[in-house]
Amino acid sequence: MANPFSTGWKYLKASLDQKIDENADPKVQIHQAAEAAKRQHQEITEQAAAIIGNKRQLEMKLDRLLKERDSLQNQAKQAITMADQATAEGNSARATEYTNTAEVLASQLVSVEQQIEELKASHHQAALAAEQAQQKQRESEARLKEQMSQIDQLRAQVDQAKMQEASNEAMGAITATADDSTPTLDGVREKIERRYATALGAQELAEGSMTSRMDEIAAAGRDMQASARLDQICAELRGGPDGADKNAAALEQGTGEGRGEVD
Repeated sequence: MANPFSTGWKYLKASLDQKIDENADPKVQIHQAAEAAKRQHQEITEQAAAIIGNKRQLEMKLDRLLKERDSLQNQAKQAITMADQATAEGNSARATEYTNTAEVLASQLVSVEQQIEELKASHHQAALAAEQAQQKQRESEARLKEQMSQIDQLRAQVDQAKMQEASNEAMGAITATADDSTPTLDGVREKIERRYATALGAQELAEGSMTSRMDEIAAAGRDMQASARLDQICAELRGGPDGADKNAAALEQGTGEGRGEVD
């Protein structure tokens, strides 16, 4: 059964790593990726250099052994020649010495030739390894060049993104400032329409007041005429034509005063 504490810790660590990645500066991550690619290429280059160096070292050893072989061959030949001369001269002791020397040289020559053969086999393997290392290093170099090109593009994209974000922030700040302190077209239109409507309302009220006053004056005139007419009727009933004439005159006078007030 899985340990719940261990599982929880793994989840927490993964979550923290994700948060760190999300909040990390892209340029820092790009720089880290570039450095990692360079380190990888450097390691491959150093390995290739070591393999090629081993091949060169074998070549130097082989060159020394070849020279030593040639020297031993020449010395052995010289010793045999001198032994033959001593034999011809009848000096058997010296001839024996030269012969022994030639045998020693021949034994050394055999040992050197064996080393040369072994070294040639090692050099052949080293040459193949060096060729593979060179190929791998060239591929790594091409890959690094492509990665650096991609990294340059990513850096340019990050710069563009930051410029766009800065532009968006600036536009947001301008919009916020405009909302707070600068009147908008809709706001100005609403204020003008409100003032115009208020003025129309005031005018309507003023006109309504004038009409009401005129109506009151006209109503007052009608009331006076009605009162005079009523008096005339009463006079006719009570006092005859004289009273009616007086009431008519009073009615005419009241009507004239009413018209004057209206005018």
